[in-house]
Amino acid sequence: MVGPGGAWGLRSAWLAHNSIWSLDFGRLGRPVISQKAKYALRALILLARDGRSLTIQDISRRQAIPHKFLEQILLQLNHHGIVYSRRGKEGGYALLRPADRLTFGEVLRIIDGPVAPLPCLSRIAYRRCDDCHDEAACEIRHVFSRVADATRAVLDKTTIADGAALSVVESS
Repeated sequence: MVGPGGAWGLRSAWLAHNSIWSLDFGRLGRPVISQKAKYALRALILLARDGRSLTIQDISRRQAIPHKFLEQILLQLNHHGIVYSRRGKEGGYALLRPADRLTFGEVLRIIDGPVAPLPCLSRIAYRRCDDCHDEAACEIRHVFSRVADATRAVLDKTTIADGAALSVVESS
């Protein structure tokens, strides 16, 4: 007996526990990024759009991100050289690199890990699937390889500046 949520529920629970695969094809079959990654992207887009240092309180309020969670996210992004923090009256967080040189793919990999629907398709955390006998002949791997390539192409070409430009157009 599989239990509540069926096989997808078990897969989602495994993913949540192991959290190395960022694309979780959850119960409804749609790719899902973590809430943490969504918050990170929203915070970075706001920093890009404003073009100045913003306090955690300001980012939290304007993007409806829980303050403590945002602190953890910004520390992680700071550690990876995406943002920097300044103390003082004009202090806060700002982008360390230009927004047009920072991609969604890079941020997702920092926050959620590899962007791959199957462990055998990961470029940075490859692992052979437990039930695989021959990767070259695996029909599932061939299909999801195309999915992964298309997903990476979009994420690695879409910059935070692109996201900031979209959010300005949508709010007009």
